[in-house]
Amino acid sequence: MSNFLEDVNAMFDRAAATLDLPEGVAEKIKVCNATYVTRFGVRLRGRMYTFTGWRAVHSTHSNPAKGGIRYAPDADQDEVEALAALMTYKCSLLGLPFGGSKGALEIDPREWEEHELEKITRRFAQELIRHGFLHSGMNVPAPDMGTNELTMMWIADEYRRLRPEDINGMACVTGKPLGGHGIEGRIEATGRGVQYAVQSFFETGVDAEKAGFAGNDLGGRRVVVQGLGNVGYHAAKFLSEEDRCKVVTVIERDGAIRNPAGLDIEALKAHVTATGGVAGFAGGTHDPDGAAALEDDCDILIPAARESVLHEGNAGRIRAALIVEAANGPTTFAADRILRERGKVILPDLYTNAGGVVVSYFEWVKNLTHMPFGLMERRHEEQGHRQLARSLEAMTGRAFPVETEGEFLRGASEIDLVRSGLDDLMRSTYAEMSRRWNDPDNPADDLRTAAFQMALDRIAEAYRAIGL
Repeated sequence: MSNFLEDVNAMFDRAAATLDLPEGVAEKIKVCNATYVTRFGVRLRGRMYTFTGWRAVHSTHSNPAKGGIRYAPDADQDEVEALAALMTYKCSLLGLPFGGSKGALEIDPREWEEHELEKITRRFAQELIRHGFLHSGMNVPAPDMGTNELTMMWIADEYRRLRPEDINGMACVTGKPLGGHGIEGRIEATGRGVQYAVQSFFETGVDAEKAGFAGNDLGGRRVVVQGLGNVGYHAAKFLSEEDRCKVVTVIERDGAIRNPAGLDIEALKAHVTATGGVAGFAGGTHDPDGAAALEDDCDILIPAARESVLHEGNAGRIRAALIVEAANGPTTFAADRILRERGKVILPDLYTNAGGVVVSYFEWVKNLTHMPFGLMERRHEEQGHRQLARSLEAMTGRAFPVETEGEFLRGASEIDLVRSGLDDLMRSTYAEMSRRWNDPDNPADDLRTAAFQMALDRIAEAYRAIGL
């Protein structure tokens, strides 16, 4: 059985074979540049504990290298390098000025109190800073599985403590809380990106037809979501509340919860937060076999938790017409082949999961410019809108509609600009992926290959630009 890194590399090789890259360039792009392994001690609970952490830099074709830090008891170097590679391809695909990186700490955060996690995190940050793996111009982490905005704030504060002369120090990490120089919309970003990806797919009629959908309306589409963490929760919330999808199944650690009429995502999230699982939720029927629920009859399947949940053993039984990879690497290379042969359409992780790094880019830029988005233009926009409204009233002799006046006259806020920028990048990226997929002269027979082609072309061009 292949591991996650082997699957990522196999998907890379499949796409690279469709491109006419100069000799040796594909191998240079594929390999991980460097991986730092650290083992450090922290005195806790009256004794010394030793923790193992990694920070992999897959590519520095563009600086800084960008990628999250996850805390997980089963983290290992292969997983970290696979995730770093996906970050390289993801950033290149979306046109972001980053290389790819990823970090992990082999720890179960649920086993430690908050003050203990802070102490562990600060020690990890010290090791990363000391060895050049944390800096706004070299390597910029973000939250991932098991970490959050508080974790990032601890890291940023430790960097600021050790490098007080660095005026751009707060840009050393992204995903910080708003009170710590973060940006509005970062917490929802990956889930929001999933929504925009699904919208872009359905608005491209020829692609929706390939998956067997008639029409581009998302209303009433049946959705199964695996994982109600940050990504799965926001994706389910936005698709059900704003696009009128029916989230009929949610899968969590303790099984699946089903409701054919659609689950109340806010109520379910509150229940999961309070109890740790979906069992006992009054708004649906619980099934302890969560893995089997991946095979439920639905229109859209959104794996939003861990890698390799769709594999050779279950790919032949997946009934969803569209698979939306909200997690990193949820489909193995073998499963990808089986699903494609069965006519299933996959929105690949290096595109669908990119919302987080896009908004991280916005936060990084905000920290480097030391100016919040919208500060310079908001009042100017409001004045222009007000003049336009008054001109329309004078021309028509009618008052501007009260129900829309406030929204029209208000200048764009930071969250408006963040969502607008993310929406634009997701839509324009999908348009080019679709163009390649539907080009009879281009050997991309699926969206994953098209996405890899775009990413590899841009990285190869970056290498050519510096004479490599």
